[in-house]
Amino acid sequence: MGYVELHAHSAYSFLDGASLPEELAIRAAELGYGALALTDHDGVYGSLEFAQAAKAFGVRPITGAEVTLADGSHVTLLVESAVGYANLCRLVTAAHSGTRVPGKERELLEPALRQELLQERNEGLVCLSGCARHGLAVRNPNAAARLAQAFGRDRFFVELQRPFERGDARRNAVLRELAEALGVETLATGDVHAHNPRRTALQDALVAVKNRTSLDGCEAERRGNRESFLRPPAELAELFPHDRDAVERTGELAERLEFDLNEDLGYRYPDFSENGESAIAQLVRVCERAFQERYCRHAGETSRFPQTPSTGPLRGQALRAGHKKKARARLDEELKLIDELGLAGFFLLHWEVLELARELAVEVRGRDSPRSTLPPGRGRGSSVGSIVCYLTGLSHVDPVAAGLSLGRFLNRDMAAVPDIDLDFPRDIREKLLPAVSDKYGREHAALVAAFPTYHARGAIRDVGMALGLPHAELERLARLTEGNPRRVADEVASLPDAGAKLRSARWRAFCELCREIGGLPRYASQHPGGMVISSRPLVELVPVMPAAMAGRQLVQWDKDSCADAGFLKIDLLGLGMLSAVEESVELIAESSVRTGFRDSPSGEGQSLDLSRIPLDDPDVYDDIQRADTIGVFQIESRAQMQSLLRTRPENLDDLTVQVALVRPGPIQGKAVHPYIEHRQRLREDPSFVPPVDHPLLAEPLADTLGVVVFQDQVLEVA
Repeated sequence: MGYVELHAHSAYSFLDGASLPEELAIRAAELGYGALALTDHDGVYGSLEFAQAAKAFGVRPITGAEVTLADGSHVTLLVESAVGYANLCRLVTAAHSGTRVPGKERELLEPALRQELLQERNEGLVCLSGCARHGLAVRNPNAAARLAQAFGRDRFFVELQRPFERGDARRNAVLRELAEALGVETLATGDVHAHNPRRTALQDALVAVKNRTSLDGCEAERRGNRESFLRPPAELAELFPHDRDAVERTGELAERLEFDLNEDLGYRYPDFSENGESAIAQLVRVCERAFQERYCRHAGETSRFPQTPSTGPLRGQALRAGHKKKARARLDEELKLIDELGLAGFFLLHWEVLELARELAVEVRGRDSPRSTLPPGRGRGSSVGSIVCYLTGLSHVDPVAAGLSLGRFLNRDMAAVPDIDLDFPRDIREKLLPAVSDKYGREHAALVAAFPTYHARGAIRDVGMALGLPHAELERLARLTEGNPRRVADEVASLPDAGAKLRSARWRAFCELCREIGGLPRYASQHPGGMVISSRPLVELVPVMPAAMAGRQLVQWDKDSCADAGFLKIDLLGLGMLSAVEESVELIAESSVRTGFRDSPSGEGQSLDLSRIPLDDPDVYDDIQRADTIGVFQIESRAQMQSLLRTRPENLDDLTVQVALVRPGPIQGKAVHPYIEHRQRLREDPSFVPPVDHPLLAEPLADTLGVVVFQDQVLEVA
């Protein structure tokens, strides 16, 4: 194997690397590289994304990171084995541990790793001495000597680079002498920050953005000669005419770096197989107890109000003959499927988190609060089709009574674990997130990361600042933009003074850089509610770092990388509407006390039972039909309000269809206008029969007037 680039940065070296991991992988394949290492600053944020892309394009991915030591110098760490990867994750975690000071979590400090810890956790890693500017060998040769002794001559290399800066020859001569004195070998690297030469202009601009100044103001920090791009192997070799062995050695080392991030990392969520009782047996026990409560104990109850039985304990229509028998058959079927798929621990984990939320809800609300009878959280999405979710409290909807199918949520052909979204009032969720970390251990639980990317406004402001363009003109353009950075050039061309601007080389560069910066990640943030829990220490699978909010921490992968790695993501979402409902319950209770209203014989009042609120109140539907829905969850958007005026829902079933209509699926499937047209026809002529393409479609599409609206209908039709 010839030259292999072992020091490359992607855009996940935030505001330093100028190319996405996939772009690096594609370019490496075009240039004929057999392997390529991704070594982003203090993280593996894009490593799994890179590993998958590289493998797809026939390039062997090498995992690594350029780590910042406590004295500010850098070393490049490359992973040789699974043990080495676990050590890298722990080292990067340690480097980030001091980046958020208690009480000042909003201030982000630079990562810093104690060299002593690196010397201690070096197994399975190869260490390069760092880049030309900040490398440990350049800044602190004595410290480099200590690392060389810890790693040994076969796992420590002195890095040689040619960035075409003043003093290159002198620096490399000194580094060769250091390598000889330490008894180690030299290694050539390119310190890549862009996948092609054109992108190096953006790399300069990103450095200016990072330093909150213009290109002129950060000349010392940026790579002004634009040489930090991925070169063809032969061209890179020509930069080191006196160090051919250092070039050849890269290929030899690459063959040793066999760790593949695409392989199973050993992640397992807690399986609850303890005390001799299997996870499925525990889940059966939880479900049976709830089944007796919901389907047997209340079997004689009737509802005070006519309603669709989709909320609360079984009432009204839910008590029709045979309902319990159907529920029993459904439960047995689901439990058998869950056991086959090995997902009992998955459901138990969600149930356990919900039980933790129930305990915290008492603390947050107070035992005597009018809110005490409300559930701590509610399930949303396809999980409401599961009777196991209903019985474990993960959903408040009885799927048998509501006629919901299971297939969209759980089936034998699923490629990934099912998705359960749990919504909580904000005050309960605020307590829940750190409590989950404490319960399972801070090494075993963390939030999922998110990487906000550049859109037009951010691109206009940041690129414009880097180029020194007038602030007022940038703000005017930012207010006019439609949000797509790839269209900024067209938007500049539409300005009254477009001619003068486009004659300016700086404004033309601005348009080009805005196009290129679009979609690049800006920084690491936290996902709105996704959390990962692992039975194996999470810090051996992916680095973990403090979040901007006290008591929270996040992994360095986003939801897509977590899913690709097989991690189980639990979605614990804060929903403002649930907070509003809880506040309303308290206000109603306070009002009843002030007005002297008492609902119980004792005169002490009753807690408000939301499940007994009628779902067919005509006054409510009058308001909905007039689109008087500001502040009403799911139907307050402008699109929903415009649609409500045309569909005019009359009951809960109509309202369910209405909410589903204004979604990407029905909109892209062109289902909206046919449904509205059929509904208007039906109002004019009650005998109207909606047309269907085949007689067999009449029954499954009856509730939606011959139009496919729900994914459940797609499954039923198929």
